[in-house]
Amino acid sequence: MSGLVFPAAAADKHALEEGTAFTPRFDANGLVTAVVTDAADGMLLMVAHMNAEALALTLETGVAHYWSRSRKALWKKGEISGNLQQVVEVRTDCDQDAVWLRVKVAGHDATCHTGRRSCFYRRVEIGGGEARLAGDGSTPLFDADATYRKAD
Repeated sequence: MSGLVFPAAAADKHALEEGTAFTPRFDANGLVTAVVTDAADGMLLMVAHMNAEALALTLETGVAHYWSRSRKALWKKGEISGNLQQVVEVRTDCDQDAVWLRVKVAGHDATCHTGRRSCFYRRVEIGGGEARLAGDGSTPLFDADATYRKAD
């Protein structure tokens, strides 16, 4: 459990957008969107969500934590696979309802639970009046089935 507490978001738009107080605006579910990129090359690795506890733990420990909406649980990214995300920088957007994490990924340098470096390994293409997915050629960097089967 974290000891860091975030103050209520500033009601004054100028203070929110130009001030120095970090007052994340959590949505009705208590979450902010987290965009995660590689600190070295800028590659988009994943988009996730953080509740106040996940955000506070991330800031305090320097290791990315998220809130799993499907499991309804706090999630330390890479705890099972060894692909921990060491946070290099955290930024927030103008109205403080999203955060951007620049990270270094440990282990296999994979972020996706499929074993790939990025969760964004497919392109959406239009053809014959249909939208289809096409892979970008990336392959898994570790055996995700074997890694996560151990956790069951």
